[in-house]
Formats: sequence, structure tokens, C-alpha cells
Amino acid sequence: MTSTVAEHEILAELNELTSVAVIGMGYVGLPTALGLHESGVGIIGIDLSQNRLDAIRSGEVDLIEADHRRLEKAVHQEDFQLTADLARMAEADAVLVCVPTGLDEYLMPDLGPLESACAALIAHARVGQTLILTSTSYVGTAGRLLVKPLVAKGFKIGRDIFVASSPERIDPGNVTHTQQETPRVLGGVTPACTAMAQRVVNLLTPAVHCVSSAEVAELTKLYENTFRAVNIALANEFAEISDGFSIDPIEVIDAAASKPYGFMAFHPGPGVGGHCIPCDPHYLLWQLRATQHNAPLVTQAMHAIAERPKQVVERIGNTLSRNGKGLAGTRVLVVGVTYKPGVQDVRSSSALDIIDLLAAKGAKVGYHDPLVSTIRVTGGQLDNVAEPDGEDWDVALIHTIQPGHGYDWLGECPLVIDATYRFDPSLFAN
Repeated sequence: MTSTVAEHEILAELNELTSVAVIGMGYVGLPTALGLHESGVGIIGIDLSQNRLDAIRSGEVDLIEADHRRLEKAVHQEDFQLTADLARMAEADAVLVCVPTGLDEYLMPDLGPLESACAALIAHARVGQTLILTSTSYVGTAGRLLVKPLVAKGFKIGRDIFVASSPERIDPGNVTHTQQETPRVLGGVTPACTAMAQRVVNLLTPAVHCVSSAEVAELTKLYENTFRAVNIALANEFAEISDGFSIDPIEVIDAAASKPYGFMAFHPGPGVGGHCIPCDPHYLLWQLRATQHNAPLVTQAMHAIAERPKQVVERIGNTLSRNGKGLAGTRVLVVGVTYKPGVQDVRSSSALDIIDLLAAKGAKVGYHDPLVSTIRVTGGQLDNVAEPDGEDWDVALIHTIQPGHGYDWLGECPLVIDATYRFDPSLFAN
């Protein structure tokens, strides 16, 4: 029998939403838990890393200021609990899976954390719960990792347990597009699943775009980040084209953006990083290979993105060459190593690849980033140059500018190369 709206309302009344468990308390899970808690539900935050849980309790985590304020209040309240005990998820009315989905060294999906989280969820699932995948993954993930094993255990999906996909849309460090103001896509396995999951997601944002299935929601997220990847690759290519004509690419982009339709501005840079753009399109490409489908545009865009750090290093080498110098023995300071401004995250940051490539060519490389004290590179650990003197370096490569910090010392550096194309020294002087 097809579920009706009235049946959904009855289900909601029978399954009062008082507590939510969040599996994975990282860059996505912690802001999600704080948003839900502020909406009035109890939180069971689950993470297997005791170090992460301790960091959350002490407030030593990378969050926007508004979420830091929420965390300061939440950690002292009884209904905001942090634990490494996976069995605690059985206590919650709803469970959100927010674990990372990365790639291995061969650019294949690393499904280990997600598979483990879903296996634990199956082991502790109980009648009446709503289970929501927020991790970005391939099409059919909810079906394979949740629906099939739940059915095998005797659960009736959409009647006594509810499964949905609502991929996260959190932009770390971004205070403009907050979680509450950003619409979420939601697709349930059945209409009842969608209705039950919407009660949860509506606590995070009033704007929920419901789709016909979990698979639609999963593919939507892959399309979103593939769209960004393709356009970033195009912006980088136009930066190279502009350089060949001795034209400022930002002036070209700003001019094109004056068109009120048919254009969306993307900007060139030193490369991409973080947990989305370098990773998510590969989930799509991996799945397409299995079905013998081709996506040549996406494939080429991801190849171009992977090659971007090499182009940045070549740009440094070419600039030095015009002055009769080479990279060997040149002192290069990489300015900013996080993958984007305002965060402490160096995951997949192009700065790490650039540093390795520079070192391989004989450059003496250091970095300055007020948000990152040490990084791991091929040669081992590299420590932050906390107070750089521009005269100590032959080249300063601008990779990431951290808001609220001064960069007037760059005026003393003999050569400054802006890989962001948008650095204005006057805006960041002390």
C-alpha cells in the first residue's frame, strides 16, 4: 500500500524525535551535531578517536566563530554527549552518518570508514529509528550498505525503520553560506522514509529539497562537486591562456561576470584540496568504469586539476629563468598551506604537492601559515616559519591568504608570485 501524508504524520507522532546520534565528529559531523542540538534535540556524538573527542571537549577544533560559541555552551549540557561507544547509537531516535569518504593512492574510493560505520549502524539498529547517510559516496550506497543488510535482519524499510540520503552541504570556514541558510537535498528509500528523515534535516535548515529516491540525492551531490571541478579546471586553463596574451585573468573573469545570465564566475588558483572537489568526482568515475560508461570531460578535468601544482612550479621556474636563475638552491617560501582560507585543514592541499615538487627540483622550501604549525611532506616534517623576513627568501609563492593576518613583510621579498591571482598586499598590511 502506498504511504499517504496522513500515514507519515501518524508515523512521526509514534516516533517522537528527542535525540540524534551523529557518527563521525569531524569537519561535517561536529557542525551538524551543534546545529541539531541548537534546535532542541539531545545529541550523542560518536567518534572512535579519543583525541578528537578530547579536542572537542576542550574547544580546540576548527570551527567558525558562531559554532565555537555553540560548542562552548553545548559541552556543559547533559543532552550533548560525546562518546567512542558505537552501541550508544541504539539510544537515538535518528542516526546521521558523517564519516569521511576519501580516496586511496590509486584514486579509488576508500570506503573503509563508511563501510565500518554502516556495519555498526546495522548491528545496533532498532525499530523506529531514522537512518540518514550524509557522507558523499557513489550512487546506490544507501541501498548496498544499509537497506540490504537491514532487510536481511528482518526490518521492513519504510514501516519499522527509515533510511534516507541527504549529502552534506557544509563549507568549512564559510560564514556567508551557513548550514541553516543552505538548502539540503533529501531522498528517502520510500516516501515514508523521506517524510521521517525530513523531520531531522529540517532541524538543520528549513529549506529541504526532497527528491524521489536516495539514489537521486547521491548523484546530485556528485554532480554538484563535479560541476565545480570542471569549471575550476576551465578557470585554470583560462589563466594560462590569459598569461600567454599578457592579460590579467581576473579582469577577464570580472568582465565576463557582468553578464547577468549564462555565466558563473570561477577563479583560477594553485590547485584544489579538502574533502570534496579532489575526491567526489572520482567516486563517479570509478562507478562509471564498472558499468563501462565514459565521462571524457570529467576525466580530463580531474587530470587537469591533478596537474595544476606542476603548472604552478613551472610558472616559478619560468619566472626565475627570465631573470637568469633556476630553482636549484633557490629559497622559496610557500605562503599558506591550507586548502582554503580560514581553516586549518591541509587535506589534499595543493600546497603539499607544490612543496614536494619544489624540493625535488632542488629548491630550499619553507612555509608560513599562522593556522598550521607543522605539516608532513615527502622529506618528513616541516615546521612553520612563524615570523618570516621577506629578505630571507628569494621567492614567495602565495598559495593561501589567511584572513586577519598581516602580510606586509612580503614587500621585502625580491619576487612574489601570486598563485591565487587575487592577492592585494594593501588589504593585508598590519
